Amino acid sequence: MNSRQTSTIGQEPLTEDDVVQFLTREADFFTRHPGLLAQLELPHQSGEGAISLVERQLSVLREKNRGLEGRLKDLISVARSNHELSDKVHRLALRLIRSHSAAEVIEAVEEVLREDFGASDTVAVLFHNASDIVQADDTRFLRRVERQSGELKAFATFLERARPRCGRARDSQLEFLFPDHAMEIGSVALIPLGERAEIGMLAIGSGDSDRFHPGMSTDFLERIGELVGLALSSRMR
Repeated sequence: MNSRQTSTIGQEPLTEDDVVQFLTREADFFTRHPGLLAQLELPHQSGEGAISLVERQLSVLREKNRGLEGRLKDLISVARSNHELSDKVHRLALRLIRSHSAAEVIEAVEEVLREDFGASDTVAVLFHNASDIVQADDTRFLRRVERQSGELKAFATFLERARPRCGRARDSQLEFLFPDHAMEIGSVALIPLGERAEIGMLAIGSGDSDRFHPGMSTDFLERIGELVGLALSSRMR
């Protein structure tokens, strides 16, 4: 009996872990034994027949590639969407710069939100300290209210935090913002105007309950709020 045979006498049978450790340690094992790859067969995922290890690897790689392609398409879609949003916010900024009065600012905001952002259900709520500078009658878009009005109790937390908020609104909020069609609004984006929302707020409603949700990014909403707030405050001086 040679030494190689002797060394295996009395040893425990190989386990799966032993094989895994060996192949992990001997990374070039299949490079030294290329013919073995073609001989190895694995059960097909469908449960019917068998495929070679090489075919299985190709199948896994194809699946990974499909996943990567899907992620890449998602990233491209997000980048394209962000670029489009950036362009829309830029156009809003240009309209605000050209506005000579607070009334023109309000008009520009309504038009841009409706035409560029496709937001037909929008409301600009101005508080008493900003209302005087807007020489226009209240409309479906423009609402004026005293900052301490009881009508705003439903927005107390939002106004205190003064940050954009997205999601489903309470009935009392919807009835104040969209009194004519509150039941048709599924989700809302609230945008504070001015430092600590001292000027007012913008509300954008959607019939889609998932259009505005708590997990979405509010960066572009913040930009809109900052631009509109600055445009109005600069005409209050």
